Amino acid sequence: MTIKTILIDDERKAVAILKNKLERLCPNIKVIAETQNPNEGIALIKTLKPDLVFLDIAMPELSGFDVLKQFNNPEFEIIFATAFDSYAIEAIKHCAIGYLVKPIDNADLVNAVTYAQNNIKDKVSLQLNKQLIENLGVTTFQKKKIIIPSVEGLEFITIENILHCEGETGYTKIHLTSKKTLLSSSSIGHFHKLLENNNFYLVHKSHLINLSFIEKYLNEGYVILQGNTKVPVSRNRRQDFIERLRT
Repeated sequence: MTIKTILIDDERKAVAILKNKLERLCPNIKVIAETQNPNEGIALIKTLKPDLVFLDIAMPELSGFDVLKQFNNPEFEIIFATAFDSYAIEAIKHCAIGYLVKPIDNADLVNAVTYAQNNIKDKVSLQLNKQLIENLGVTTFQKKKIIIPSVEGLEFITIENILHCEGETGYTKIHLTSKKTLLSSSSIGHFHKLLENNNFYLVHKSHLINLSFIEKYLNEGYVILQGNTKVPVSRNRRQDFIERLRT
């Protein structure tokens, strides 16, 4: 499968390094255009209709997000590149879109390209891109959505509707306020990294809870969530958890 690709980054050296790495490590990538100008990049995407775009986030005039917003139906797959930017990375991760942190690691690049290739094959790029655009316009974290691959396709879940996440032998069962549950092939650790700084707390190695839904803490080491859901709090996390509740 040959993947037609455009590189957009305002740093000429960064484009040259990325192009070289792709030639050496990803033989299925065919770079059909490259530019340091985001406005020119928009025109190239519209004209050449690539399968994949490597898009720098921090550029003058237009950011990578601004470039994406220029398309009503962005059907191309994206791999964002950025120096460490927690806001940008958080927004991208919630939407299951690929990203690379500069300087780009070879293994990370190969993994990102493999992931992008799967998304292209499954024709889910448009859905993921549209959700990212929607999330960028939402200022309250709990109102944003995360994307969860399921057996049937993709589930778009508003974060404020997640009651808690329960780890099950490498999988994660996601309990919603509606009492519906979803099974994700991602581990509880994945959801911990995704949600931990936004009113979620890992009370047990297998349980991540939304603090917005706590109704009671029991001294024997359990927390009661909305709907009378009882979740264990591990002994070594209890003191820190109680302190978190008091802040």
